[in-house]
Amino acid sequence: MRHVPRKRFGQNFLTDESVIAAIVEAIAPRPRDLLAEIGPGLGALTRPLARELDHLHVIEIDRDIIAWLRTEFPAARVTVHEGDALEFDFTALGAPLRVVGNLPYNISTPLLFHLAQHAGAIRDIHVMLQKEVVERMIAAPSTSEYGRLSVMLQYRFEMECMLEVPAEAFDPVPKVESAVIRLTPYSRLPHPARDEAALGKIVTAAFSQRRKTLRNSLKGYFGAADFERLGVDAGLRAQDLGVADFVRMADAVGRSSG
Repeated sequence: MRHVPRKRFGQNFLTDESVIAAIVEAIAPRPRDLLAEIGPGLGALTRPLARELDHLHVIEIDRDIIAWLRTEFPAARVTVHEGDALEFDFTALGAPLRVVGNLPYNISTPLLFHLAQHAGAIRDIHVMLQKEVVERMIAAPSTSEYGRLSVMLQYRFEMECMLEVPAEAFDPVPKVESAVIRLTPYSRLPHPARDEAALGKIVTAAFSQRRKTLRNSLKGYFGAADFERLGVDAGLRAQDLGVADFVRMADAVGRSSG
């Protein structure tokens, strides 16, 4: 198919056959797997995945590509869902669901948070992302890459960078390097929060001005006595706290508001 990549959809098509093979090997699809591909594009991953699976679901927003996919792949083997992955109900496909995709980099962060909302139905996720985003996802506390994305995803997933992908593996060639990461939802959360909405608010507030100390960034939630009772040094910055610390603070907010 001849297709002009559309910037508004963040389209960069994977063309390097060795990279494609490495990604499929990392996914290790089995015939009976329930698998959904986000943004199949021109079928670089769709084709080898469809060969291995009894059935494949793909989610695509570009109508020209949708029309092509429906002629290229038989409906009995590949179901094409037309729509925005940010609004797609992944739970509706069933469980345990495997999710793969070369994610549009312009929506990668909100899409990761959207997938996290469906983690209960998901077995694993293999996605290609901007390398910088992957580094932020797996970053350890007290590093410059560690932030809101790190905390909120590490709360729910085990994560592993599977391979790095050079810009030349795509057409058109992006201005950034890429990487493939595996996210596996915890069967039991290591640090379950009583109120995950409260956790999200605390983490967002703490990192909204990351150079400020917790004493200042969270002054709307905690006073000096609160920090002391929680065993949290108010002179630290958000990037110095682990997931368990944020959960402990969120639970305290939940108790006081309840």
